[in-house]
Amino acid sequence: MGFNSFGADLLAQESVGMGISSVSKVNSSESDADNRTQRRFALSSILPSSSTHIWRSRISWRIACAVFLTIMLVQALVLNLGGVEQFREQQFLSLREQAQSSISSIIDASKKDMKVAPFLDKHVNRLLHTTKVTGLTVYSYKYDFVKGYGNYTHIVPAINSLDETYRSNDGSFYEAIFRGSDLQSIFVVVVQMDSSAVNDSVMKYVLNSIVVMFILSLLVTTVLMIALGRWLLEPMLFMHENLIAAFRNPENPDIGKSPYGNSDEIGVVINLSQKLITQNADNINHLKSTAEDKIHKLAYYDGLTGLPNRALFIKRLGDWARVNNDESVKRFAIVTMDLDHFKDINDSMGYNVGDAILRAVGKRLRSSLPEAATVSRTGEDEYAIMMPLSGDNLKARDVAERALGVLRSEPFKVFNEEFQVRASVGVSTFPDDGSDPDIVLKNADIALNRAKEEGRDIIKEYSEDFDKAVKERFQMLRDLRVALEQDQLQLYYQPQLSLKTGEIIGAEALLRWWKADNSKHGGSFISPADFIPIAEQSGLILPIGKWVLDSACRTAKACKDEHGINIRFAINVSGNQFMQGDICKDVFDILEETGIDPKMIELEITEGVFMDDIKRTVDILKDLHSLGVELAIDDFGTGYSSLSYLSQFPIDRLKIDQSFVRNALNDDNDASIAKTIIGLGHSLNLSVIAEGVETKEHEQFLMEHDCDEVQGWRYSKAIPADEFVEFVHNYNGSLSSFDE
Repeated sequence: MGFNSFGADLLAQESVGMGISSVSKVNSSESDADNRTQRRFALSSILPSSSTHIWRSRISWRIACAVFLTIMLVQALVLNLGGVEQFREQQFLSLREQAQSSISSIIDASKKDMKVAPFLDKHVNRLLHTTKVTGLTVYSYKYDFVKGYGNYTHIVPAINSLDETYRSNDGSFYEAIFRGSDLQSIFVVVVQMDSSAVNDSVMKYVLNSIVVMFILSLLVTTVLMIALGRWLLEPMLFMHENLIAAFRNPENPDIGKSPYGNSDEIGVVINLSQKLITQNADNINHLKSTAEDKIHKLAYYDGLTGLPNRALFIKRLGDWARVNNDESVKRFAIVTMDLDHFKDINDSMGYNVGDAILRAVGKRLRSSLPEAATVSRTGEDEYAIMMPLSGDNLKARDVAERALGVLRSEPFKVFNEEFQVRASVGVSTFPDDGSDPDIVLKNADIALNRAKEEGRDIIKEYSEDFDKAVKERFQMLRDLRVALEQDQLQLYYQPQLSLKTGEIIGAEALLRWWKADNSKHGGSFISPADFIPIAEQSGLILPIGKWVLDSACRTAKACKDEHGINIRFAINVSGNQFMQGDICKDVFDILEETGIDPKMIELEITEGVFMDDIKRTVDILKDLHSLGVELAIDDFGTGYSSLSYLSQFPIDRLKIDQSFVRNALNDDNDASIAKTIIGLGHSLNLSVIAEGVETKEHEQFLMEHDCDEVQGWRYSKAIPADEFVEFVHNYNGSLSSFDE
């Protein structure tokens, strides 16, 4: 976890002034930090507190303020709860004692007459002018009024109120009762005294007390902070600096040596934090090293086989191809291989078996080649080999043949099952086939693709013609996209006729592409054999197929509504369109949109498409048939494996591949196949149509064997829709009219 989260908190505190004066001190050099530590703790051995920088810490000031205010509050409470009033009472007592002394000095204790005051007027007047006494009222011992002097007094003595005193609201005077025993007389005297100086004395007392409390609080706080700084704050700030250093550089923290022992809890905590910082740095370095190794392995090695992956292969390829000024160019072979039909093993046997075979292939390839060679797994079922060519006799093809030979040498045994693995191989040579390593690898891939196109399980060496073909294919794909967007595609229609009646019973919609150019003709037709495979490989066949379906249905609708031609229109459906697209929805939508009779539409699906997924194929065919359209198997007889499933398919028609019809007159095998297909179709109550009828003899052969329908150049080539309408109107209904 490290110190990241803790360090972030420390930095947050530091940002509001808690920490030391600047972060730059944390990042000082190791020697400077050690010198500061030595100076600080050398001084601490002499003074009670060793450092002044604790007073620059906000937490230090918080503690100091809290302690100072607490002491002040306690003293203020003590002063407020009794100190002030006690001092005030002392002042009034002093004032009373002074008055008692003054009155005692002028009273005539020998007088016994209760009706005459025991004072001489002159003495009283002097008393009123020279002392704090401002008024006297004399009463007999029976509390009868005798005489009053000076200011009027408020207290009237009674037997139960001799201890009563009186203070004016503004504090200007104070009254008290003196008994006869207090004055050595038989009279009771109520004395009023000037107390205005008492409040001043109390205020002065309070101010002096506050000053004393402040000094005392400051002294206690200072002593406490010196102790806290020495035993708590300095260790905390030392640990704070170390944690900041650990946060700044967790892998190699610049921390000072701890001067604190394990004699108390603080020292133990600091030493533990030092150890944790060191352990954290060690752990981070270890994890970083381990993670770097793991990342390197994940980035450059295949997790299944342990072989270098494509990234490392390309890196080594670049390293090998690098030429120093004093070195000659080194030749080496690049071999790419793809396991043929490996998906079938995964689908039929499971990925556990497939993974085991992939590991075994990698192991066998690695063990069969020298250490100088690099064997890499570059894809799901793809491998690449890079090997120096030493000497004039060793060629890149030799490396490829050796690699392919070890795969063919014996089957791979997995879980007591044997699997014969085959591979397509592409070969290129550096620098013969390119001076750029990436180009050489690309050329090997081009050769590999050519090997797969030409039947698999073969080796193909790169040729510039391959690269040219690839570029032409990409250019055609771009042009085909433009053709679809700009409506350059067209549908031509080839008539289909009944051999029994001679009537035109249908037409097959065939896709044509007129590509405009700068030639004198303004353009040329691109053969479907050239652009249809590219469209299927790129996925462009799906929008093209949908366009064909829409255009053919609209043509059929127009032929019936505008020209009275009520015949069946056959539309080819590609394998990708049938299995990957939503053919049922597309057909339903166009039927709903045009309102055409579904019986006027026939969908032709190539026989080989059915074998990919029999159950799904049957479900789709049933859904299509339920819409009312007719279904035909195109190129029947070329798929080799669908006969056992034929009865499961809800189809209406078999279409004999044109290769059998064209060769039927010269090849007994093709003639037998054609006759067998006709018989098979009739036995299943299916109509049979033959394409590729070019001559009268072809027609006669099919009529003799009871074929139902035909199409081909004997009757008409594929023609535009308007010419097809004209052809239908001009046809006289007799097949013999084509003999001319």
